[in-house]
Amino acid sequence: MRSTVLLGMLTLGAIAQAAPHGAHQHQHQHRRDVVTKVVLVDQNGNPVTSSSTQAAAGAANGVAAASSATSSATTIASSSPASAEASSTSSSEPSSSSSEPSSASSASASGSSSEGSSSPSSGGGDSSILGDLKAFANPTEKFEDGKYSCDSVPTGQGVIPITWLNSIKGGWSSVMNEKGDTSSSCKDGFYCSYACQAGMSKTQWPQQQPANGISVGGLECKNGKLYRTNKDQDYLCSWGDKSASFESKVNKQISICRTDYPGSENMIVPTLLEAGGSAPVSVVDSSSYYKWKGGKTSTQYYVNDAGVSVQDGCVWGNAGSGIGNWAPVVLGAGRTDGKTYLSLIPNPNNKKAPNYNIKIVGEDGGQVVGDCKYENGHYSGGSGSDGCTVTVTSGKAKFVFY
Repeated sequence: MRSTVLLGMLTLGAIAQAAPHGAHQHQHQHRRDVVTKVVLVDQNGNPVTSSSTQAAAGAANGVAAASSATSSATTIASSSPASAEASSTSSSEPSSSSSEPSSASSASASGSSSEGSSSPSSGGGDSSILGDLKAFANPTEKFEDGKYSCDSVPTGQGVIPITWLNSIKGGWSSVMNEKGDTSSSCKDGFYCSYACQAGMSKTQWPQQQPANGISVGGLECKNGKLYRTNKDQDYLCSWGDKSASFESKVNKQISICRTDYPGSENMIVPTLLEAGGSAPVSVVDSSSYYKWKGGKTSTQYYVNDAGVSVQDGCVWGNAGSGIGNWAPVVLGAGRTDGKTYLSLIPNPNNKKAPNYNIKIVGEDGGQVVGDCKYENGHYSGGSGSDGCTVTVTSGKAKFVFY
């Protein structure tokens, strides 16, 4: 049974208006655009209509509301009844991510442990989750429509395989058609979504999205072969803006899991932050990135406790597991009108503090407006439990784990 979840992507309208220092309103006293419409249902699929859930759904649909169930920088669905669950949809249709992957197998703690033998190949591409490209080095080999089989994701040039999901074959992040039906393998009539290495985003999704409000993304499978859905892009992955990074000062790896969007919205796209290491944040440009019903969208990450492997953490978690959608922290990143917005966001599924602290600070002279950190289980810089957002007006900033 599905549990209460944080849904979808950050809305650029939300984080752009969530300016720090007084203007940052965490109680939804300003209107915002949204990416997903939220319908809250109980275990039997019946709508939940308590005052708190109505406030959460109202805020998620762009209506000003005061509710601690929602964050100033993301569409959050959180219901009061412990049995309630949230469906992400633009109508009363079932969610496109209704058949979430089950928990991952107990792989080793190494983030790039054993994918080589089982991962698909596009002819020499690096099959590691770390990817084959150096940070901000552009891909060089254009994708050829009709060349690759639908059986497996064409790795390399920034594309990485997702090999730990029991419910999906071939290294794909999700497989779905326009009706929201899912498949365990990439096949004709379906869109086959894929993951890109840290700092990069997929470039492929059909311009014409389903009328029912679900999102679909990835390559299209036709006659057993893969074809781009966005012909304007020659490469399957592209780098985001260089204005943000992750930095670790803890002695264990941290698995940071981005949502697969457009697509299933499951938190399965990995960034492995090694102990004492760094990694780029995917800061997408809202002017060219995926838009939901014309609304700008951004990036959302679920962050597991330090020491949890990518294979164990970048999954759809079980209630109380503390992993995946139950991870203790959610991060947001987006860029619009030349400014980058970075957020720390509470996860209503998990009130327990992580085994680290986080702060957002300027890097190499970067100009950051606002203060935002999550230290010893408490947010500062915002209005307390609702998280916080900063604006990077120039240069770079970083999420520091310490």
